[in-house]
Amino acid sequence: MKLIIGDLNAQIGKEAIYYPTIGKETCHQESNENGKRLFHLAASRNMVIVTTLFPHKDIHKITWRSPDVHHFSQIENLLIDSRHVSHLMDARTHRCANVDSDHFLLVS
Repeated sequence: MKLIIGDLNAQIGKEAIYYPTIGKETCHQESNENGKRLFHLAASRNMVIVTTLFPHKDIHKITWRSPDVHHFSQIENLLIDSRHVSHLMDARTHRCANVDSDHFLLVS
């Protein structure tokens, strides 16, 4: 099983050309350059970006908060082999975890 987990600074948008490698549950409308690179990596390795699959409120999708507390983003991502996606039950952030960071804990 291949997993890629990390702070990849990749904002995944809701562009239809990226389906089925991504889901429809993302906070962003358009992908940034790192998001496009991550999509191409996932597509070339037959992987799925799991953090975009599960429906949650936006507050549970956001993985990073800027120091000024006004900007939020979903930049941490989890990728898994497409044949193992059915093994995952959920992926979301937990804001209450005290990790002394401007990033929130991503749990799957």
